[in-house]
Amino acid sequence: MSGNIITNAAALLDDAAFNAQAVDQFAPGSFDLADAYRIQRASIQRRVARGDGIRGIKLGFTSRAKMIQMGVDSLIWGWLTETMIEEEGGFVDLARYIHPRVEPEVCFLTRRTIDRPITALEAADYVEAVAPALEIIDSRYRNFKFTLEDVVADNCSSAGLVVGPWSRRFDGLGNAGVGVTVNGRLVLSGSTAAILGHPLRTLVQASRLLSACERTLPAGSLVMAGAATAAHALTPGSHIRCDINGLDRVEFFTGAAS
Repeated sequence: MSGNIITNAAALLDDAAFNAQAVDQFAPGSFDLADAYRIQRASIQRRVARGDGIRGIKLGFTSRAKMIQMGVDSLIWGWLTETMIEEEGGFVDLARYIHPRVEPEVCFLTRRTIDRPITALEAADYVEAVAPALEIIDSRYRNFKFTLEDVVADNCSSAGLVVGPWSRRFDGLGNAGVGVTVNGRLVLSGSTAAILGHPLRTLVQASRLLSACERTLPAGSLVMAGAATAAHALTPGSHIRCDINGLDRVEFFTGAAS
């Protein structure tokens, strides 16, 4: 794929995210997975040029539930930036998004720079803290429909994140209960075991993905480990809360429609 095509595709998706306006999917076969990641990176570079900063990475499709929901079968990843971070316990303006959905996640704060593939035995040594989190996903494509290549180019639908209190308690992460309530009603439930069997394994996968594209992740970065359940559509005037056993809770409110 030529540089101009990558640049144009990146601009299309970046403008769609910036203006909260959906665009059509790309024609089937327009680009392969390697080009999709090039488009993703070029799109993020546009954000950085506007003054945004890289804050970490997110992994996608780490649970079977998400793979089934989205109709894909491959682990993917994208970038987190400063402007994606929403205030914990605060109000999220849904006008910033096109068709936002929320999903419960585990978020890690790295203690060491990830600059090579690491093993499962090493993973915990690279973590400073862990927190319950809620990710707001928002595909820039019409009707939330896309191919694997489409979603990767679109930064894996990453749009916002809310991170709860940090903890050093890693021992119970392997099979912790997860529940998401909306206005006090349970809408999602699952276990952290759905995230590659254990959320710490996502750090191993992240290190391999980063190494494959010759990139590093600095100490102090966020790593969103992937959803423990399928996603739930957000609507105005709601209170969303996620509880993860052994950690804590994370919550936010959705503002009225503008």
